[in-house]
Amino acid sequence: MGVGEASLRGLQTGEIRGTAAYESRPRKRRPGRVARKEEERNQSCERENMRHQQLHPVIKAFLCGSISGTCSTLLFQPLDLLKTRLQTLRPSNQGSRRIGMLAVLLKVVRTESLLGLWRGMSPSIVRCVPGVGIYFGTLYSSKQYFLRGHPPTALESVILGMGSRSVAGICMSPITVIKTRYESGKYGYESIYAALKSIYRSEGHRGLFSGLTATLLRDAPFSGIYLMFYSQTKNIVLHGADQLDAAFIPVVNFSCGVFAGILASLVTQPADVIKTHMQLSPVKFQWIGQAVTLIFKNYGLRGFFQGGVPRALRRTLMAAMAWAVYEEMMAKMGLKS
Repeated sequence: MGVGEASLRGLQTGEIRGTAAYESRPRKRRPGRVARKEEERNQSCERENMRHQQLHPVIKAFLCGSISGTCSTLLFQPLDLLKTRLQTLRPSNQGSRRIGMLAVLLKVVRTESLLGLWRGMSPSIVRCVPGVGIYFGTLYSSKQYFLRGHPPTALESVILGMGSRSVAGICMSPITVIKTRYESGKYGYESIYAALKSIYRSEGHRGLFSGLTATLLRDAPFSGIYLMFYSQTKNIVLHGADQLDAAFIPVVNFSCGVFAGILASLVTQPADVIKTHMQLSPVKFQWIGQAVTLIFKNYGLRGFFQGGVPRALRRTLMAAMAWAVYEEMMAKMGLKS
């Protein structure tokens, strides 16, 4: 074999080895559909986080409160309707103590169907969703301005709760009047707008704010007392519980909310009865003193506690759920409630 042939074979062997080595290298694969979708999802999450960071904290508190208000309103609207019906039972219809929440419930289902329990849902949503948002937004901004991150004392909790609820109550008073009249079954408004027009034409602007004083006397103390009991109870329960599993925090918040709601509901029940009568019959009940006198004359002392059971259930469960959802969402957004 000549020198030329040996050189040729050497070149061929080198080419084969080079080709094999090249083919054995791991090739860079182009990203598949799954990888592309994962990357798009990550980018979407980053954009969402940036959008959340750009929102003002008060707006975040408003949104969290509105969402929590929506959840609680949808669940507990039937209890509010039963409370209104019980409070407006005529003395001649009461007969005996057998007519209570269960009897009214069965009557509503029998005469108006199961969906009748959600009568007045539209004004309730229109009232509660922005109303709860306004409450939590005002409460958060007040805490940041006056307390600057320090936990409130019992007295400060009462003042903050009452002030925030007063702001929300004044803003949503016209919708509250419509909601109460819808639930009573005595008014046949076609829509919220039609109700606003009808009330304004027949009763003027005073009709849209009828029962506002009684509403504030009911809601402001309730929110103040509730916030005081809620914050103080939660501080006691969570004191020294640094090792508590994060999964149990919503349960603790809800339990503390239930306890606080029961106490606050009992204290403010008479004001709720007065408010309901003033909003349903503003001509008959023109001021609080007159309403107190007529309710006592027609119903006796028990009249001030009519509808107490469904109201206590509804207010307690609604407030407990609203606070549990609100605090959980605020924590997800990186804010201290």
